[in-house]
Amino acid sequence: MTSPAVSLLLAVRNEERFLPAALASIFRQSFTDWELVAVDDGSTDGTPAILAQAGQHFPDKVRIIRQPAKGLVEALNLGLERCRAPLVARMDGDDVCHPHRLFAQHAYMQHHPEVAVVSCQIRHFPRPQLSEGMKTYEAWQNSLLTHDDIQRDRYVESPLTHPSVMYRRQAVLAAGGYRELPWAEDYDLWLRLIRAGARFARLPRTLFYWRDRPDRLTRTAANCTLTAMRDCKIHYLCHDYLKDHGEVTLCGAGLEGKAWRRALLRQGIHVVRWVDIDPRKVGQTIHGAPVIAPTELRPDQGKMLITVGVAGARQQIRQWAARNGLKDQYDFVCVT
Repeated sequence: MTSPAVSLLLAVRNEERFLPAALASIFRQSFTDWELVAVDDGSTDGTPAILAQAGQHFPDKVRIIRQPAKGLVEALNLGLERCRAPLVARMDGDDVCHPHRLFAQHAYMQHHPEVAVVSCQIRHFPRPQLSEGMKTYEAWQNSLLTHDDIQRDRYVESPLTHPSVMYRRQAVLAAGGYRELPWAEDYDLWLRLIRAGARFARLPRTLFYWRDRPDRLTRTAANCTLTAMRDCKIHYLCHDYLKDHGEVTLCGAGLEGKAWRRALLRQGIHVVRWVDIDPRKVGQTIHGAPVIAPTELRPDQGKMLITVGVAGARQQIRQWAARNGLKDQYDFVCVT
């Protein structure tokens, strides 16, 4: 049997409400050389019947794998093992693809063999109840168009929406596939791939529609909490930017900065200096470390993490740092 050009990897459990729309968006793709590898992770609703019906209509394109409810990571790894194409496009059972998504991502990967993962711009839906925080997250993700952008901001948040990506199957397998850890499996994969030297890209087109709902895993799963994401960031920071460093400066002496201090301390990294613009804090000592004003910073004072997450603050800090001889990724890294 001839292998397809693209395998769509879909892992689902109890998605009968939204799965028909997701499947319809796959079947409407202008690019037709694909297979759908659908892993049903122990569904107890109408999901198996919906998948079976899709398989009957498209017997040459739809392959259904059923397993007991073992969880997303096992489902993804099982599906990845069964994918026959060199390129794998992720998809979730409650989202929607633009009709030209596969065409555009496949064409990009064909013309850029050096790229391991390509995403696209995304749009949350439905819009009426979308929070300002999610709109900000959407805008931030969509602004990261190049590998350098994605790598620079990789510790701010997960820089890619998992079901929007297409990746080279072999690159993900070589990195160890998906792992069951205390933090999100997709974020862990992106950080591992970047550490291994993989290159990323994002198409400057909205080709994926990400459904926002209260019970979405990114809102409810224990491995997607702020604490879990912070622990993931620190794990990888200790393997690159903070490797062999037991001391760090934190820019931002608020609640988030203090949460970072506690998490860093668990890894044996001590905060030796705080930087803050609040004149009430400057001159104080917090947990044994002095609080200084930004004007007192010098490029030779060791590694610094920017923990200020206020809207617009990250860009202002980067502009200020550039004017004062501080290099992004060398003198400091933004982590919120």
